[in-house]
Amino acid sequence: MDAGLIFYGSAIFLMVMGVFIAITGRHLIKILLGIDVFDTGLNLLIVSFGYINGGTAPIFSKYPNIFKNVVDPVPQALVLTAIVIGVAEMAMGLAIVMQIKEKFGTCNIAKLKELKW
Repeated sequence: MDAGLIFYGSAIFLMVMGVFIAITGRHLIKILLGIDVFDTGLNLLIVSFGYINGGTAPIFSKYPNIFKNVVDPVPQALVLTAIVIGVAEMAMGLAIVMQIKEKFGTCNIAKLKELKW
C-alpha cells in the first residue's frame, strides 16, 4: 500500500474527528480540542501533498541529476508556520475559556445560553 494513501486517510480521519468533536461538544475546552485535532489533520494533509515515495531532501548539490525525486519543501514550511499559529490560537482560546469560567462559573454552552436571557 502506498504510504501517501495512509497519510491522506489519516489526515481525513483526523479532520472528520475534529469537526465531529467540535460540533457535538458542549464544553468549551472540548470544542477547542476538536479544533486542534482538525488543525493537526489539516497539517498532516498539507505535508502529505509534498510527499514522494523514495524522495530525497531538497539540498543543493553539484550533481544536477539528483533533483529528479525531491520532496517539496514548501508544504513543510507552511505547516511549520501553521503549527506556530495553532499554538497561539490554542493559548488565546484557553485564556478566553478561563475568563468565561471565572466570570460565569461554567464552561457548558447550554448553561451559558441560559445566562444570556
